[in-house]
Amino acid sequence: MIKNLKRVRKMINDNPKVLVEIQADVTTVTINRPECRNAVDYETGELLSAAFDQFDNDDSQSVAILRSTGPVFCAGFDLKSLSGTELNYDPAAEGLMGPTRRLLSKPVIAAVEGYAVAGGLELALWCDMRVASTSASFGVFCRRWGVPLIDGGTVRLPRLIGQSRALDMILTGREVSAEEALSFGLANRLVKDGTAYKEAVVLAKMIAQFPQICMRTDRMTAHKQWDMDLPSALRLEAEDGAAPLLAEAQNGAARFSSGLGRSGDFTKI
Repeated sequence: MIKNLKRVRKMINDNPKVLVEIQADVTTVTINRPECRNAVDYETGELLSAAFDQFDNDDSQSVAILRSTGPVFCAGFDLKSLSGTELNYDPAAEGLMGPTRRLLSKPVIAAVEGYAVAGGLELALWCDMRVASTSASFGVFCRRWGVPLIDGGTVRLPRLIGQSRALDMILTGREVSAEEALSFGLANRLVKDGTAYKEAVVLAKMIAQFPQICMRTDRMTAHKQWDMDLPSALRLEAEDGAAPLLAEAQNGAARFSSGLGRSGDFTKI
């Protein structure tokens, strides 16, 4: 695995379209194509997949942040790279936007400044949480170009905000402001312009300090339960919860009994 990580790191370091920075136990993955509003071409999608492979396989890392260079999060797939060329698309392979058909074992937070539209919206939806600045806008802008949502948009958007609101966005392709996105759960946090990444780092560090086996187990159960009936989902929760219960809960209960974490104080966890 270490040898593979070294190969992946070299692949990413040799190409400036995607940047990876590691600070303590938080990985930041940055789409670095501001000249084209951080649109993702084939190569950028492959680099994003490689970067998140690196994060997911690195035992020293707990939380990742996806951000972009410049004032736009991501304008979607780079349609200019398709113009006049043969479409290289395999429905059984990776998503065009990168890791969008994967479920990582650890959480990812999107730091959204400016437009997150079309495939860029799908990338944001792929993340577990979205910290959006007041300038952020979301939308299925690809509606007007006849480009379908094929990176999880028709699946994750209804699950995240409900069928009615999702169809409003999918059918009309309209722009959704940061304030509206916050009101129906598309955005999790709304912050001042230019501070989305800073606030995402604060959130990532908070999540990283919790007992990780328990946090990752609860997160994965929440993702997996969607295709289960209620009895099966409850059984999954009970069975998968055994590992953190044995590994972490007893120690946590002892710390709680000593006074840590009471009255909503999470500063000394």
